[in-house]
Amino acid sequence: MQQKILIALLFLASIQLAAQTTYTGFIDKYPIELLTDIDSDSSGNAIYAYSNYDTPIEISGTLKNKVLTFYEKDKTGKNTSKMTFENFNPKSKKVEGTWTDLNTKKELKITLSKTFEIEYGDAAEWENVEILQPVSLEGKYFKLIISRPKGGFTKVTGVKILEKKTDKLIQQIDLKCELWGLKNINIGDYNFDGIEDFSVFESSYAGPNTSRLYFLYNPKTGKYFQSSFSGTSLQFDSKTKRIAEHNQCCAGRIVNTAEYKVVNDKMVLIKQTCMEYDDKTGDYKKVKCD
Repeated sequence: MQQKILIALLFLASIQLAAQTTYTGFIDKYPIELLTDIDSDSSGNAIYAYSNYDTPIEISGTLKNKVLTFYEKDKTGKNTSKMTFENFNPKSKKVEGTWTDLNTKKELKITLSKTFEIEYGDAAEWENVEILQPVSLEGKYFKLIISRPKGGFTKVTGVKILEKKTDKLIQQIDLKCELWGLKNINIGDYNFDGIEDFSVFESSYAGPNTSRLYFLYNPKTGKYFQSSFSGTSLQFDSKTKRIAEHNQCCAGRIVNTAEYKVVNDKMVLIKQTCMEYDDKTGDYKKVKCD
């Protein structure tokens, strides 16, 4: 049954990702890369970066009456600029639009060419395609490597860590993960040493359960290594320096939680609680954890 649920989730994810498209081109004379993901309800999210700087910028918007509009916001949530594409056709190889500074009303022309589009179906296949990610670190940015065998599912096969401005490859790591929308990579201080690390979405399961792979930074080598951190839907609290795990199944009837501390870059269990729904009392009761 769990296998059937996972297959269904993967199928739905592949449909959702069909509108994910990569473009390269220019805002005025400035080269950019743009990655869009437009849902079936015409809401859209995107990432773009100026190629001379490589700092990704997240934008969001809508596709209405063939007009695709994305807004960029500042830290307070205020719209600061927008991209507008009139008569937008997602199948077109060439796209033109306008970038507008909403404070000064300055407008610049956008010219883009489609370089890749995630499709689904038995005939769809590709190998080692690189797609921009929405997060970056100081001096570094990420590109996900994805592949799809004919008749199979899209998989994340690796990640590249690149130097901003020069595009120099710092490190490449091989992976076997699911593709999950635009936001496959997160950053955070996972071992609480004051240095930011990164994680990659690994898999989704029944209910809200997910897993990630966690890569920690080694200051001596300047490289990242895959940690032994594992668990379901982990949350990291930098104040308490604790890791919380939450796992539920069976339509929410079973809920397991755990708390960990980090010792020598390893998760050490502090406490664990297992709850099961009791039909007689209409509430959860503690049970022995397996």
